[in-house]
Amino acid sequence: MYETETKKKKMKLLLKIVFPILVTQVAMYLVTFFDIYMTARYGTDDLAGVSIGSSFWVPVYIGLAGILMSITPIVAQLMGAKKKDRVKDTVQQGIYLALLLAIAVFFFFVFGIGFLLGFMELEPAVADVATEYILAMSLGLIPLFAYNALRSYMDALGSTRITMFISLISAPINVFFNYLLIFGNFGFPELGGAGAGYASAITYWLVLFITVWIIRTKKPFASFAIFKGWPKPSLSKIGEISRIGVPIGISIFAETSIFSAVTLMMSTYGTITIAAHQIAINFTSLLYMLPLSISMGATILVGFEVGARRYRDAKQYSWLGVGAAVAFSFISACILFFMREHIAGLYSNDPAVIELAVQFLVFAALFQLSDAIQAPVQGALRGYKDVNITFIMALISYWVIGLPVGYLLAGFTGFGAFGFWIGLIAGLTAGAVTLSIRLITIQKKIAAQ
Repeated sequence: MYETETKKKKMKLLLKIVFPILVTQVAMYLVTFFDIYMTARYGTDDLAGVSIGSSFWVPVYIGLAGILMSITPIVAQLMGAKKKDRVKDTVQQGIYLALLLAIAVFFFFVFGIGFLLGFMELEPAVADVATEYILAMSLGLIPLFAYNALRSYMDALGSTRITMFISLISAPINVFFNYLLIFGNFGFPELGGAGAGYASAITYWLVLFITVWIIRTKKPFASFAIFKGWPKPSLSKIGEISRIGVPIGISIFAETSIFSAVTLMMSTYGTITIAAHQIAINFTSLLYMLPLSISMGATILVGFEVGARRYRDAKQYSWLGVGAAVAFSFISACILFFMREHIAGLYSNDPAVIELAVQFLVFAALFQLSDAIQAPVQGALRGYKDVNITFIMALISYWVIGLPVGYLLAGFTGFGAFGFWIGLIAGLTAGAVTLSIRLITIQKKIAAQ
């Protein structure tokens, strides 16, 4: 992390920070991606079950893990203000918070998943796979949340290449254990969709061990002595992390859960529709890693500049991030539209599933621009520690506009299942517009001080 003078140098630093984050995000997402992809190759019922399971798992995990993302702007601002001595305590209290969140989610899934699935009209085989998948994934909650806290700390120091390296290791580990446990190769039990959950849990534990070893032994992390001299949990310091993190988590939950809600509401259309919808969402989510990575890079750089009171530089980083994401969004849209048949064919051999997935992918191409704007804008706002109004805007955009529009179009027009996708487009567009207005307002307010 260092000060830059020109926009060219800022863009160079932004890309230098973002590229490893992108590789990291893609590698982490590939854990879920390969769960879906390899289960799809195993069978349609297992694909539908893992899809339903993921629809519960992803928003809960990402929303609560989003709370731990507050460690990034807090540490970035401490480093920008040259208060290095306060970093260790922040990270340690963040780890305590991570453990509390992991335990809470574990009990929520163990005691609540059967109750939640009972409200859905699922075929028994699909419901069984969904339950087994979530319970298996829950065994990896503690390492997953702890890693998120440590990763936020590492990224805040600008060491995004290290987290990239760690995440690159996770993908092949996950594929290997998926190969063993989904299909029952080399004498391992053939568990189908449930095997994907166990493979992910094993992967999360191994990734945490690798991360701890790096932080204990490698520069610049070892100098902070994160794992030495543990203090007692401090409610005030955990509260400080939560005050910034909870709105971030709710904002992320509001966005991710609308996709999951749509998947759950589509259960009434049958197994083929669920599978086709999940294919489109799964591949679209992979492309979303680019604007999400730019968002995380913007949080780090904007937070660093705000901590150093270089507000003009913070503003420039904000809009450079948006511009870069918008430029790449056109490439993503072209990939989804012109290669939609090939994409669907990668996941399934079922002609009915492929035909429907191809149609969903057209709608996915339409919301690439909105995604490209709202993600980096949210990242910039987090760098300013402006999170409360942001999550209110997200809730309104996705749950007051997006989901109701989708429900009405799906249930009371001829659009059917496609109505939900139109609702997604409406929600994402509303989010992009309102969040952009908020960012402009914050920057004008700071400039006037």
